[in-house]
Amino acid sequence: MSQFTRAIEIRWSDLDPNQHLRHSVYYDWGAYMRMVMLSEAGMTTQALQQIGIGPILLREECVFRRELHFGDAVSINVQLVRCKRDMSRWTMRHEIYKNGDTLSAIITIDGAWIDIAKRKLAVPPENFQQGFHLIPKTADFQFED
Repeated sequence: MSQFTRAIEIRWSDLDPNQHLRHSVYYDWGAYMRMVMLSEAGMTTQALQQIGIGPILLREECVFRRELHFGDAVSINVQLVRCKRDMSRWTMRHEIYKNGDTLSAIITIDGAWIDIAKRKLAVPPENFQQGFHLIPKTADFQFED
């Protein structure tokens, strides 16, 4: 995967009383995009359930740059910023654009995998590590030890 970008529509229910996008919608979009991207890289929700692990957030931050309004054309990309070599911990960046070229928000998350039964952080199996290598990376991507 060289790039992972999707268009998203703003629904009327996504707006706040000021008639711009509610802050929580940005985070919902980020979660949706991550799961679509992981699924396309072979890490589907069914596969996650079968092996008993799931992605969790350790940190999530959004920097709001430009308002989004009903009718704006919105696209979101997701890239891997850094990760441990075993893919157990990672940082992803989502860039949200409106009308093609205006950067509206940047979401940055730190994540990990959790063993659902043990409730402890886990290292994903080899096939998931291979899938993780398919995720697009930022220009300054780096592995961490």
